[in-house]
Amino acid sequence: MDFEDIDIYIKRSRRKTVSVEIRPDLTLLVRAPMRMSNREIAAFIADSRGWIEKHLSRAKEKREAEGEVERLSKDELRQLALSASKDIPERVKKYATLMGVTYGRITIRNQTSRWGSCSAKKNLNFNCLLMLAPERHRDYVVVHELCHLKEMNHSARFWKEVENILPDYRDSIKWFRENGESLMARMH
Repeated sequence: MDFEDIDIYIKRSRRKTVSVEIRPDLTLLVRAPMRMSNREIAAFIADSRGWIEKHLSRAKEKREAEGEVERLSKDELRQLALSASKDIPERVKKYATLMGVTYGRITIRNQTSRWGSCSAKKNLNFNCLLMLAPERHRDYVVVHELCHLKEMNHSARFWKEVENILPDYRDSIKWFRENGESLMARMH
């Protein structure tokens, strides 16, 4: 496989490690530390060639099997965002109280690669597409982000926090792994 026909996007941040992700639109997203050179990133991509080819092939097969995804109109996205702006804050409040955490602003976004995020300032962002997911899986994303208020990483302690609130959280991870890409693809 030749990477010349694949769009590669590089996102630098204050992270310490480099990672690669196959996005629903079959582009490659490389997340890298700020100080990592383009040469080092190219070497990482070359070293990851096997993984990239395998997962890109799977993503293409999955996309072909699903056929053309029905895209959401601007009005449908607006309605989802409106529903989410009512639903998600209620869930956040419920679980934050249960967990004994405080949070900042809640923002609903139209995102193509994330279900939620938590900033160092305790602000929470959620994808409006969560409204297309079953309620219990929406709860998982809310709890996941609230747990970052206690642990800003994905350490064993972080996952223990998630499990304390949602003992069956792995079901949600599995659901998003199986269904997330096709939901995200509706945004494009």
